[in-house]
Amino acid sequence: MTVRVLTVNTHKGFNALNRRFILHELREAVRHVSADVVFLQEVLGTHEVHSAKVQNWPEAPHYEFLADEMWSDFAYGRNAVYPEGHHGNAVLSKFPILRHENCDVSVEGPEKRGLLHCVLDAPAVGQELHVVCVHLGLREAHRREQLRLLCQRIDRFVPPEAPLVIAGDFNDWRLQAHAQLHGCAGLREVFVEAQGQAARTFPARWPLLRLDRIYVRNAKLARPIPLPPHPWRHLSDHAPLAAEIMV
Repeated sequence: MTVRVLTVNTHKGFNALNRRFILHELREAVRHVSADVVFLQEVLGTHEVHSAKVQNWPEAPHYEFLADEMWSDFAYGRNAVYPEGHHGNAVLSKFPILRHENCDVSVEGPEKRGLLHCVLDAPAVGQELHVVCVHLGLREAHRREQLRLLCQRIDRFVPPEAPLVIAGDFNDWRLQAHAQLHGCAGLREVFVEAQGQAARTFPARWPLLRLDRIYVRNAKLARPIPLPPHPWRHLSDHAPLAAEIMV
């Protein structure tokens, strides 16, 4: 069975400079990829100020608006909460989501981070498919601890033989996550395996830093899906990543 996945930091529905609300354009771009599973970071659950002032603000939470009629199941993990509302990670899935849990991996200070772990019912796989949507911190010490917590969760809750996909915004500009995740959980990064290095994703207009990743375990084959710069470079501060994974 081949599973197509997409990961994108939605930047709360605004373009890179926060000058234009582009959620409707983002929805069309996401739909065009036709992914089976979509990993979203910085997706808004609610925002009272924006909803009152921004034209075409959807009535539904952003993750539900993006899911529309194409992804029957979705899960949301609320991470950052503030007076106006909240945002976090989300997973959209064409497969039934059997269960999900948002794991708080915030370390210290104002940054609130989470791991959204979903278990999907994919009958053709022959067993449950585990996916984790990740958004890690800006400080390297925080990321090391968050990766340790991710490995701990995998060890406790993901069977060794189960197919596993982990994707999202790792903020790992120093490229330290590869060795840590391979050593503790046997994870391989799709773009590193196929191209020798992680993909450049930030900033989206002129990508320099390799911040976003797709890691897999127990995959027979995984290959990157090239995505065109247009329209993605106008839809977020991060470029998206997509891959086909045979499990």
